[in-house]
Amino acid sequence: MPLRDTILPLTSSRTLAYVTLLAMAMGLYSLLPVLKEYSTFKDSGDIPSDMHAALSLILGCLLVFRTNAAYSRWWEARTLWGSLINTSRNLALKLRTLAKPNTQDALWLNSGLAEFPRLLMQHLRLPTQSSDNPGETDSKHEPLALVSQLYDWVSAQKNAKRIDGDELRLIDVELAKLLEICGACERIARTPFVRSYRVFSRQCIVLFLFTFPWGVAQDFQWWTIPLTIIVSYFMIGMEIVAEHVEEPFGLDEDDLDLEGMCKTIDKSIQQVFATTKQES
Repeated sequence: MPLRDTILPLTSSRTLAYVTLLAMAMGLYSLLPVLKEYSTFKDSGDIPSDMHAALSLILGCLLVFRTNAAYSRWWEARTLWGSLINTSRNLALKLRTLAKPNTQDALWLNSGLAEFPRLLMQHLRLPTQSSDNPGETDSKHEPLALVSQLYDWVSAQKNAKRIDGDELRLIDVELAKLLEICGACERIARTPFVRSYRVFSRQCIVLFLFTFPWGVAQDFQWWTIPLTIIVSYFMIGMEIVAEHVEEPFGLDEDDLDLEGMCKTIDKSIQQVFATTKQES
């Protein structure tokens, strides 16, 4: 287990491989202050180690805020998609039990409910629409169009007196949740992380890492190189992981497994409407 969770990810993870490459580059950079200690310029260019203590305090505050804010976006997105799974199951059960669709309608409902999470996934991965053309977003909102079709079908069942007002309200609760989840996911996807915080954290990381070997080379000498690599690996890694996690709907390895959750919803809905096929 420890080997799988510590060493193997370095060879299988693109993110960790990239972080390792940058850390090794910082290790090469740290050769400069180490070689200086063995030259005639030994007493020049040293940076007081107390400076890094002050920088560490500032950097720690920035990184804690950065990672917490990024993870909160990721976790909220995961909670919303978990709610989508439950809502899809509840809606399928209510439509099958209350509306009692025939075989043809059951197939259409099965296809539509299974298609909604896929349409939402594709919608969230679209580039942010330009604010100069706000109408473009409405004309291409596929999840909204699908929910509108579901509402039309339910309304037709109400007009045909296959469901009454109380049953309509029960179904409407779940249909409304689909668009509420869609809107909440759009808020996360279309609201980027505050740029100023990202810039501040990156500036502090760069300043810390580029001055770090000059502050410890006098005491650690050749050990400065591996120490710089280790410190760089974790500092850069936290920033890059936070950058990936703050956009949870993408295709990076740290993003949500939306494809897997779409398959889970598909299987659940097929199981619900399989009963309709058997009864017919």
